[in-house]
Amino acid sequence: METTSQDLKHEHDAIQIALNIIEKMYQNIREDKEIDRRDIKEILEFLKVFADKCHHGKEEAYLFPALERAGIPNRNGPIEKMLEQHRQGRELIRKMDSAINGRIIDRKAYIEAASAYVELLRNHIEKENNILFPMSDAKLSKEKQKELLSDFERLEKNVIGAGVHEELHALLKRLSRKYLS
Repeated sequence: METTSQDLKHEHDAIQIALNIIEKMYQNIREDKEIDRRDIKEILEFLKVFADKCHHGKEEAYLFPALERAGIPNRNGPIEKMLEQHRQGRELIRKMDSAINGRIIDRKAYIEAASAYVELLRNHIEKENNILFPMSDAKLSKEKQKELLSDFERLEKNVIGAGVHEELHALLKRLSRKYLS
């Protein structure tokens, strides 16, 4: 049986690939190499939909409340820290978006926001994988895990939409070939 942490770690793997792509993009911009604005927009859309709406949505709507009910504190605890990092990530995505939406890319603003986002999310993923998720596995029963996985599936279908997950993975694969090969 798959656990919530296994499901979320699998999504972390995809987010890590997106972070590698973003890192390569801002390095190219820093080195005055040509960059396709559409690629930046697409990877930002991946972050908005896959990382935030889907992945963070699962955590915020289902996992974190279940962990609180299981005795893991929100205030002054790991959940509060994760929620704060979700908010910081959204703000950095907004800044990246703003930096590329003018006639000319605001290179400095994009690089600053993108590099901060990559650092934030890598740190965030490390904390969730090594601290929060092991707590989750220890605190949540098999029945609760199964219930949460059903909730996760329902969120993907109702909030993200049927087939969108697969489209986003295809986008990631295409951008990986272009920027990471």
